[in-house]
Amino acid sequence: MDDCIFCKIVKKEIPCAKIYEDEKFLSFLDIEPVSDGHLLIIPKEHIIWMQDADNETIGGIFKLSKKLMLAIKNGVGCDYVQVSIVGNEVPHFHIHLIPRHYGDNFRNFPTKKYDAEKGKKIIEKITRAL
Repeated sequence: MDDCIFCKIVKKEIPCAKIYEDEKFLSFLDIEPVSDGHLLIIPKEHIIWMQDADNETIGGIFKLSKKLMLAIKNGVGCDYVQVSIVGNEVPHFHIHLIPRHYGDNFRNFPTKKYDAEKGKKIIEKITRAL
C-alpha cells in the first residue's frame, strides 16, 4: 500500500531501528515507546487487520513474538513482556511487545464492568459467531 508507513519501512523508504528481519516479518523499536525495548512486529505483506491474515502468518508472527519476548526479557532485564494488538494507530497488522516491571503501575487501558444481563448477551453473540 503506497501510503502505509509500515509498508514504506518494509521497502526501506523510511528508516527504522531494526531488531529482526526475515522474508515474512520485520521487527523494530517503537518510535514512541512505553518503556525501553518496546518494539513492533509486522508482517511484510500489507494486511490491515489481524483477522484478515492467513493462519500461517498468524502462527509465524506469534512464534516470532515468543522469540523476541525472551530476547527482550533477557536483554533489557524486565520482569515480563506485555503483548498488545490494537491496530488502529497504523492501518497495518502489528504486534507491540512492551517490556514491563512488577510495580510499574502502567495502566493505559480504560475498563468497564458488564452487568450480568449485558455480559450474557455479549457471550451469546460471540459464541453464536464461532
